[in-house]
Amino acid sequence: MLSLAGDDESSLTCRTYIFQDESHTLGNALKCIISRYEDVQFCGYTVPHPAEAKMHFRIQTYETPALEILKRGLKDLEKVCDHTVNLFESEVKEFCKS
Repeated sequence: MLSLAGDDESSLTCRTYIFQDESHTLGNALKCIISRYEDVQFCGYTVPHPAEAKMHFRIQTYETPALEILKRGLKDLEKVCDHTVNLFESEVKEFCKS
């Protein structure tokens, strides 16, 4: 579940999203991917308190809307995860043959 922190008057290029039931696992991986995009000025996340199951994810861009960057980052992260799983499974099969 995702919600938007702050007021509605914030610029489309500067947003903080709140991910419910997420932690450093998603935050760090997503930050590593999004921070490499050319149009991204700043990307970071925080888990406000260990007892709260939520993560705040901040994106600031030069021109592209932050929501577009977030969607692109999630899709790219999914591709990385799929590739990792496929590579792992093929290596396990190769190992089992020997």
